[in-house]
Amino acid sequence: METIRITAGDVELKAELFDTETAKAIADALPIETGFNTWGDEFYFEIPVKMPLDETATTKVKVGDIGYWPPGNALAIFFGPTPMSTGDEPVPASEVNIVGRIVGDATVLKKAKTARTIKIQKV
Repeated sequence: METIRITAGDVELKAELFDTETAKAIADALPIETGFNTWGDEFYFEIPVKMPLDETATTKVKVGDIGYWPPGNALAIFFGPTPMSTGDEPVPASEVNIVGRIVGDATVLKKAKTARTIKIQKV
């Protein structure tokens, strides 16, 4: 597992990237600093990685999960309900590869929704 730091505005969190081919490709592309989009309580942004769906692909994600969304070559960070949610758990627009997880309370990212950029880097 690779430890990373996620910074958005005044919010800084640690996360772990799992030992999968997609997660390794993302780790190799770090650091990344970019603008981001919000979709409910999800940040997503294009990254310079192109991977297909893999064995971790799912639409069942939890708060704190980090997914890779192949249709948009995007990283998705889930910290609460999305527009497709029917409860408290996030629901992605379509299947994502689960590539990592926030260490600690991912809901603090709600405070970063007005940030202009997000930075992901190795620790």
